Formats: sequence, structure tokens, C-alpha cells
Amino acid sequence: MNKQKEKLYAARFQEVLNYIEHNLDKPLNVDQLCAIAHFSKFHFHRQFADYVGINVARYVLLLRLKQASFKVAFQDSVTIIDVALNAGFETPESFTRAFKNTFGQSPSAFRKNPDWDSWHKVFDFRLPERNNQVKVDIINVEMTRIAVKEHIGPVEKLNNAVSQFIEWRKETGLSPKNTSRTFGIAYDNPDTTEPMQFRFDIGGEVKSDIPENSYGIVTKTIPGGRCAVVRHLGSHARLGESIYPIYRDWLPKSGEELRDFPLYFHYLNLLPDIAEADLITDIYLPLK
Repeated sequence: MNKQKEKLYAARFQEVLNYIEHNLDKPLNVDQLCAIAHFSKFHFHRQFADYVGINVARYVLLLRLKQASFKVAFQDSVTIIDVALNAGFETPESFTRAFKNTFGQSPSAFRKNPDWDSWHKVFDFRLPERNNQVKVDIINVEMTRIAVKEHIGPVEKLNNAVSQFIEWRKETGLSPKNTSRTFGIAYDNPDTTEPMQFRFDIGGEVKSDIPENSYGIVTKTIPGGRCAVVRHLGSHARLGESIYPIYRDWLPKSGEELRDFPLYFHYLNLLPDIAEADLITDIYLPLK
């Protein structure tokens, strides 16, 4: 298969994957998916498994359970029954069975003490990378004071820090989710950093320094200055598809030099309020 045909084949499959991601709350069948990219239904199952690494039914189930697991872990005001029904399961029992078979914990146990290590292993299949064409804008930003929960260690455990930050945010009201911006500061690249050395801050905008607290939340600042900004649409797990083109393609040709501050993210919307496919994240690269 020549390069042009490979690109066309990948583009057709990407249409299928995009459709699945944006329609998890609707019935999905093979006839629909084949029609989207003009694949033969007699070969589609084998093609999909070869391209993605798992069969299409398993892929859809995992994405639905992934979306449901965020609601279970981070949205304790929503009942397990409502999560089950919203995920497309006919009964809470069938949801609980699928959830436990997949993650090794019942939904109620996961809500109390999520095993994020096991959770991450379930999604340890790498989808073919999308060829993102990034649009880079250069803007000036003002200094921003933020309250952060620092994470040091494997990226698989980052959600533990996220949970603690969410609880602090709810309890104190010092950085209201609906009126304060939410940020992530990426000190290291998880693809090239030793797991125990990986550092990341999850934080929210605050008006003043915060008092000492049992959650270990501390005050930091994002400095003002020039930044290159790229908007990423979709899963946070795919942020690299928008980050690498900035470093690989845009930066060498731009004539710009980087400032001594890490790349950071501004999350314009958040899980589990929004479907993973509909996430919007602005990526900031500080410039001199």
C-alpha cells in the first residue's frame, strides 16, 4: 500500500472512530459504522481489530465504561443507577457486572477508592496517531495566581491528585469550578520521563493566596508574557497529537525562543460534565 492510499485508509477509519466517540449515548451497529467510511460489513470486524488492536464491540464498551467511570469517581452527586442508564445499560446489574469485569472493582468500590493503576491498564492500547494540523496564535497573557495540587510519580496516579483537588475546591469554594479557570502545568513529558520523576500540577484560579490545608493545596503563579497557543479538541489522552507538531514543525520555523516556564494547559471544559470527545483544551507554550 503506497503512502497516499495509507493516508486515505487512515482517514476513513478516523471517520469511524470520530463517529463512535461522539455518539456513545446512542445505539451503534456495524451497518452504521461501515456506511460512514464505505467499508464492507463482511470484513469490517477484522479490519477494525487489525487497525485498533481490539474488536469494535469491545472498543465501544470500553469507551462507554470510561465515560461512566469518570462520573462514578468525580460526580458523587449522581447515583450509580443514573450512571448505568446514561451509559446505555439496560439494568444497573448489567452495568455493575461489566464495570467489575473490566476494572476489577464494582462501581461503588471504585467510587470510594478508585484503583487508577488497574484502570489505566484497561486502556493500554494505542490508537493510530491523528495527523493534527495545528493553528498557532501568539498572545500576551497576564500573571495568574492559582491553587494547585502537586503530583509527582507515575502518570497513572495523577487522577488521585485530581480527586483531592476537586474535593478541596468543593469544600472551600475558593476556586469555584464554574467561575474560575482550571489549569494543568506539565513540568515533564510522560513519554520520556521516568515514571517516578514525572511532575504535574492540577490547579484552579484564585484571587488571593490560600491558607494551609489538609489537602496539600499550595499557591503558585503562572507568569505573564508572550505565549504560543494551540487549541486541542477531544480527549486529554490525545494532547500529544497537538503538542508534538508545535515543537516538531512550528517552533523550528518560527524563529521564537522558549521562556523558562513549562508548557501548560487551560481546560475550557471538564470531565465528567462533558463527554471526552467534546473536551476543549488550550495549550500554552511560554515564549521569550
